[in-house]
Amino acid sequence: MSEARADFAGSIPENYERYLVPLIFDDYAADLVARLAVPAGGHVLETACGTGAVTRHLRARLDASVEITATDLSPAMIEHAKKAVGSGFGPGVAFRQADATALPFADGAFDAVICQFGVMFYPDKPAGYREAARVLKPGGQFVFNVWDSLAHNGLTEAVHGIVGRLFPEDPPRFLELPHGYHDLGAIKTDLQKAGFAAIDIAVQPRRSEAPGSRAVALAFTAGTPLANQLAERETPNHAEVVEAVDRAIAEKYGPGPISAPMQAVQIAARLAPA
Repeated sequence: MSEARADFAGSIPENYERYLVPLIFDDYAADLVARLAVPAGGHVLETACGTGAVTRHLRARLDASVEITATDLSPAMIEHAKKAVGSGFGPGVAFRQADATALPFADGAFDAVICQFGVMFYPDKPAGYREAARVLKPGGQFVFNVWDSLAHNGLTEAVHGIVGRLFPEDPPRFLELPHGYHDLGAIKTDLQKAGFAAIDIAVQPRRSEAPGSRAVALAFTAGTPLANQLAERETPNHAEVVEAVDRAIAEKYGPGPISAPMQAVQIAARLAPA
């Protein structure tokens, strides 16, 4: 498996939802949805919906007449999202597997496109921006966020360092991927080239909170594709890695409850009106 591949399959969706969403995603999901302005009867497209953290906030906040189409590249994440979200919100939420860089939707089909922490995984980010612009109506809004560098995200940086020391000859590098796309000048330029006229960028420092060090260890080693990279390395085995990360996080932050700095960047871009 390539170190850059993000394979959210197997038991990862369940652990992602259980440990990672409350640790680092849920507060940012609420912030992102709050940026949307969607008219009654409108239609929102969510890309890289994962297990439905943003989808839940969309359905709770938007008018009941607004349709929500939630997509993800991973069938496993879509299936978990359907169980976690679809059964609890009734009509108005549709799930579909889709590649955000080649969307299977008509031009001008949506009033807004939203994506939480997914753009970093796009193999062709300008293509993803162009597709968002293509499926939006004139004046439509594209809202997304990306993680800032590892240096601004204490728990992720700590886990990445611990795992690297456990495998000095072949360190797993997955956690570098979601934290490797934060050049705001390049992001703004690519959005402008895709046709977005108004772009607002906001740096968002927050705190990640966990009940204890083991929850942090499981969030990253079992709830992300880092789990796949650990499985490829036989010694130490996965259980030993979890224990090592648990101990190291407890030594650094205390056994719990744990609070550590995290930081993301929120981008809101809009097409020119007709």
